Amino acid sequence: MIVEFSILPVGAGESVSKHVAKALDIVDESGLKYQFTPMGTILEGEYKPVMRTIRRCHLAVLEDCERVVTTIKMDDRKHAVGEMEKKIASVESRLGKELEK
Repeated sequence: MIVEFSILPVGAGESVSKHVAKALDIVDESGLKYQFTPMGTILEGEYKPVMRTIRRCHLAVLEDCERVVTTIKMDDRKHAVGEMEKKIASVESRLGKELEK
């Protein structure tokens, strides 16, 4: 499955990079395939490890904040592996060119 998630520490001020860094450290240590983007993080893997990682990130940010909103978007396709690259390659193939990554 591919999951995109973002964590918003409510009331943490304008810059949240401190909280993002804390969560990304957990993601990096998870061993899951991931892609960090300016608006969220994409994970690829089996359901339980992916959701466990997101939960750990959520709770880590919650340690430092009174309120945290976590948004999760999931794409779960049976027997699919390497979907992050496949989705990008499919669109690039149709365009006939590589896109900025």
